[in-house]
Amino acid sequence: MMDRFTIAGIATAVTAGATDAVSVAREALARIARYDTVQPAVWITRIAEAEVLVAAARVDERIAAGETLPLAGVPFAIKDNLDLAGVPTTAACPAFGYTPARSAHVVERLIAAGAVPMGKTNLDQFATGLNGTRSPYGAPACVYNRAYVSGGSSSGSAVAVAAGLVAFALGTDTAGSGRVPAAFNGLVGLKPTKGRWSTSGLVPACRSLDCVTVLAHTIADARAVDQVVAGFDPADPYSRSGDDRPVHAARIGVPHPAQRAFFGDTASERLYHQALATLAAGGAELIDIDLAPLREAALLLYNGPWVAERTAAAQPLLDADPGAIDPTVRDIMAGGRNVSGVDVFRGQYRLAELQRIADTLWQSIDLIALPTTPTIYRIAEMRAAPVVLNSVLGAYTNFVNLLDMAALALPAGWRDNGTGFGVTLIGPAWSDAGLLTAGEAFCAAQATTATPPMDTEGKMETVKLAVVGAHLENMPLHWQLTSRNARFVAATTTASTYRLYAMANTTPPKPALIHAADGAAIAVEVYELDVAAFGSFVAEVPAPLAIGSVVLADGSTVKGFVAEPRAVDGATDITALGGWRPYIAGLGQP
Repeated sequence: MMDRFTIAGIATAVTAGATDAVSVAREALARIARYDTVQPAVWITRIAEAEVLVAAARVDERIAAGETLPLAGVPFAIKDNLDLAGVPTTAACPAFGYTPARSAHVVERLIAAGAVPMGKTNLDQFATGLNGTRSPYGAPACVYNRAYVSGGSSSGSAVAVAAGLVAFALGTDTAGSGRVPAAFNGLVGLKPTKGRWSTSGLVPACRSLDCVTVLAHTIADARAVDQVVAGFDPADPYSRSGDDRPVHAARIGVPHPAQRAFFGDTASERLYHQALATLAAGGAELIDIDLAPLREAALLLYNGPWVAERTAAAQPLLDADPGAIDPTVRDIMAGGRNVSGVDVFRGQYRLAELQRIADTLWQSIDLIALPTTPTIYRIAEMRAAPVVLNSVLGAYTNFVNLLDMAALALPAGWRDNGTGFGVTLIGPAWSDAGLLTAGEAFCAAQATTATPPMDTEGKMETVKLAVVGAHLENMPLHWQLTSRNARFVAATTTASTYRLYAMANTTPPKPALIHAADGAAIAVEVYELDVAAFGSFVAEVPAPLAIGSVVLADGSTVKGFVAEPRAVDGATDITALGGWRPYIAGLGQP
């Protein structure tokens, strides 16, 4: 990964004269040019080099004149549903595009504070999607494994920050569009209270719910942007003022265990539990809450009348040239035509009831801590099932704006495939400052376990495999691993929930590992194989053995040898030996 640009580092250096805005801009331009050879789909419109350098020189002139600029010389990116004067706004739909005479209110404030815009980033068309694949300009991918989605709809914005091209980027968030890509790319994503940041100059997705967001590397950078752009805007009918609500983060709501869904992603499940342990170690009391009312509210967004707001946002184009719209986006928008006025009022009535239920939560808890997403998908998987899998990504995000909550997405570790996992702290409206403080404490505690992988060139997909018997090192079938270039990871044990049997009549002798409540820890070796090599290995596993999921002593789950029930017919229970090697030694075999 490229060295990070940070707001604090750049603004301090430019202000002190240790560097200048023009030099920073040249470096950003060079990084962007290099990364274009890796991921050309990050940007929709790049600002010409000469214009960038003129803007940076203007910052240097202002510094020389004695101005104090909190974002002096900081390069940033703008999601292409936000206006930048003189630069086309497309919302990732060329037929919709226009060139605004004025920048969005938040963009104006950032530039006034000394930030230097580098261009407009890609997004799921009309900000309709949480995955980043719904754009005619291409699909930005996760910075750390380009087989996987970047998350969306603020896809290009997240990639531009995570790849080290800019210090921060503006995104937007209606159902999680700023939080999901933050999670997948190891970033901080602040979704402020509705109305705290102006939405003037934003192409609406659902106008009554839309929020402008920031994606950054650190809490300090997110706070710096909030301090510049937050404030009432009389030109925005949805802008509002409010006092910061004190948040102590002593009581944190977490889903009841039966409501924690990860859709088979054991890495996400493990990382979420680690995040909860970090919060608890910091002194927070974790309190189980019922997610059912929140999930019901979430359903109103796409299965209720609010989908008509998406129709309203692009209705002229939808009516005149529907073929210009991405098919999945078009189908979602077209669904709003069937919403009646009666549906709208009934939806509002039910949302008011759910809002009252949600408001009572804050009497017993200070914040909620959820996985930002349950899992992540490959780009190919998302394209094969774009609606169903996109819905999974929004399982823990869709309700937040509807229920007038603020949210802060935080990096919370990395899956073995290199993709980021995140947790989101959620609070009531105007808890933004408290969320940032709580997030700072969490990130500090996570610092030793949340180091990003150093691989922006794409990661070969691999699978970790636990072997328990004849495939152990120096055992008769170990060659089946070495011939596939398997890489040794660790010698460890399973969780204490397995029994080990020596199967009858097998050549060479083989064990059967069986999950059992009255089990014990069994010695295993863990190897890592490329996906193709793993597939060819599995194809050669003979019945009654099979490859399934094995829980290790540290709580992580890897693939490993398991067995059908018939494997224990005539077998000898050797669990008490703790592993296969003592059994083989007892037979007098090497």
